[in-house]
Amino acid sequence: MTKPVSYKRHRFPPQIIAYAVWLYFRFPLSLRLAEEMLLERGIVVSYETIRRWGRKFGPEYARGLRRKPPRPTDIWHLDEVVVSIAGRKHWLWRAVDQDGYVLDEIVQGRRDTKAAKRLLTRLMKKQGMAPKRIITDKLSSYGAARRQVMPRIEHRSHKGLNNRAENSHLPLRKREKMMQGFQSVEGLQQFTSVFSAARNLFVPPHSHQCALATHLHRLQAMAAWKAAAGVLA
Repeated sequence: MTKPVSYKRHRFPPQIIAYAVWLYFRFPLSLRLAEEMLLERGIVVSYETIRRWGRKFGPEYARGLRRKPPRPTDIWHLDEVVVSIAGRKHWLWRAVDQDGYVLDEIVQGRRDTKAAKRLLTRLMKKQGMAPKRIITDKLSSYGAARRQVMPRIEHRSHKGLNNRAENSHLPLRKREKMMQGFQSVEGLQQFTSVFSAARNLFVPPHSHQCALATHLHRLQAMAAWKAAAGVLA
């Protein structure tokens, strides 16, 4: 059971903190733009305070959000993207399912079999079951890691099949540009975990085609966010 979020020694009401953290992780806003939007609502708070709230409460909220239950019919799409941190290349390895739901992501300094194996091992532990198949690009490290971790699982390796995983990088790329890059590996890892949890929650499934279904989904997502933050009325 998730431990309730504690707001002790914070002078701002929990509702304002939860709202500010939601703004920052849900939309492509800089900290200063989030500060400006709060000011328009009559809430005077500095961008540095919003940063501290995001670091402290963002991971707690993410842990409280209900995750999509794994299914044996799931298809995992795996991909990696380079991220420059303090002038050095790092790789953000990400796995999404057939619906575009982010399953896991991990920042690593290598792009090799060891790194791919670490991603697959984490996924197996986190999901608790193997997928129906995995789909990757042509990077040979995936095949080598798959043979070690899940040798019986089907593996399709083709550049054109992996658009779902590649497209999943785009929202983070927009945030990276807005934030003018990330300052540390730890900061990137923490940000992506909360950012993806919020995106998983709020982005409507592909099956929600009509405006009413999308509207209802967003209302339910907002209620789930408030529940995770412990600020339900």
